[in-house]
Amino acid sequence: MKRIIASPDAPKAIGPYSQAIELNGTLYVSGQLPVDPATGAMPEGIEAQTRASLKNVGAILHAAGLGYENVVKTTVLLADIADFAAMNAVYAEFFPKDAPARVCYQVAALPKAARVEIDAVAGK
Repeated sequence: MKRIIASPDAPKAIGPYSQAIELNGTLYVSGQLPVDPATGAMPEGIEAQTRASLKNVGAILHAAGLGYENVVKTTVLLADIADFAAMNAVYAEFFPKDAPARVCYQVAALPKAARVEIDAVAGK
């Protein structure tokens, strides 16, 4: 059964999509920009933006009754692949062991001129 997941502790969708969809025990979290859900502001710097994006992913996971340990796959989109090492250091704080599978791409641009966007797939 398909279930829409939404958290007030993560930014509202800026288009016609859901924060996350749960289907048959698998949670698909839409890409999360480093936007503060209370203010709409984005922090400066790749480290702070990575942390904010992952906190937004975490809020959605929590709304579904899951945690970072349930994440099996992520996609990281970077505006500049030169930010990879700095992003990776922060990312490792959220996934200290048994890290999920991951891909990371440099893209031409991200919404709101963000430096990073992260999506996730998690299972129960």
